[in-house]
Amino acid sequence: MKKVVILLLKGANLSSIENPRQGFEEANQYLIANGRLPLFQVQLAAAEPRVQLNNGLYEVQAQLLVSEIDHADLILVPALQEPISRYVQENRGIIPWLVEQYRGGAEIASLCMGAFLLAGTGLLNNKSCVTHWKASNDFARLFPEVNLVADKILTDENGVYTSSGAFSASNLVLYLIEKHAGREVAIYCSKYFQIDIQRSSQSPFIIFSGMRDHGDDAIREAQEYIEQNFEERLPVDVLCERFAMGRRTFERRFKKATTNTVVEYIQRVKIEAAKKLLEQGRRTIQEAMYHVGYNDVKAFRDVFKRITGMTPVDYKLKYEKILI
Repeated sequence: MKKVVILLLKGANLSSIENPRQGFEEANQYLIANGRLPLFQVQLAAAEPRVQLNNGLYEVQAQLLVSEIDHADLILVPALQEPISRYVQENRGIIPWLVEQYRGGAEIASLCMGAFLLAGTGLLNNKSCVTHWKASNDFARLFPEVNLVADKILTDENGVYTSSGAFSASNLVLYLIEKHAGREVAIYCSKYFQIDIQRSSQSPFIIFSGMRDHGDDAIREAQEYIEQNFEERLPVDVLCERFAMGRRTFERRFKKATTNTVVEYIQRVKIEAAKKLLEQGRRTIQEAMYHVGYNDVKAFRDVFKRITGMTPVDYKLKYEKILI
């Protein structure tokens, strides 16, 4: 059997503990119902016998202590709630154990903002990683040595897995079930829990917010100018002239401060504004396009799809407000 350990961490989100537990247990039930042996031995483990979650609203009993575990096949690091820095600090004592288990052959998966604790182990260095889109700016600032791929639903690299935010973590659980128990079991679980097994991107859910706490005042002013004038054409050379910087210097400082190139930032601001217009249901796609400073339908469509993972038409159909 595969020994699956779900960690009970201080400040963890209860659903990111219980949902994976139910997922692996349901996979076992399917296997048994089809005349096969259960595959997953699922246990809740913690550094102490009981862990309080949600400021004491819940108290969860550990089935065993991490100090009692010699070897695990798969370890799940659940989502941490905010303030994330506090809970990473409060759970730092488990980091040496995670590193030891990985070196001993265990696979490790983080759900949502559990990636912050996993990154603290160093095991994500030079590997791909994803977390909740809302925390992506903070994560990129804190862990520049990690390859953050903010639009993905999950990553899988050398026995280390990460997932994007909130309920999307369920897609990683399905992925792990498929990897260890097979496609048939994963499809059953996706139907049982009503999860879209094919979803691969969190791009449609991202609300763009540029990084601000970088300390470069001139670049922060440039960000504010872009966001306040997204309706206009914003050539990079004009921005350089406005903020009295050479193009190479401006682009270098902008990328370092925001993690986006200037062009990427302008595009993201414009597309975020277009998304809001389409959601409100009062603008056609062409009207939204013109409002955010695009004149070329193909260029607008290509940029929109690259950033959101959907065409403007599909996005409008999915999210527009129904007017009565």
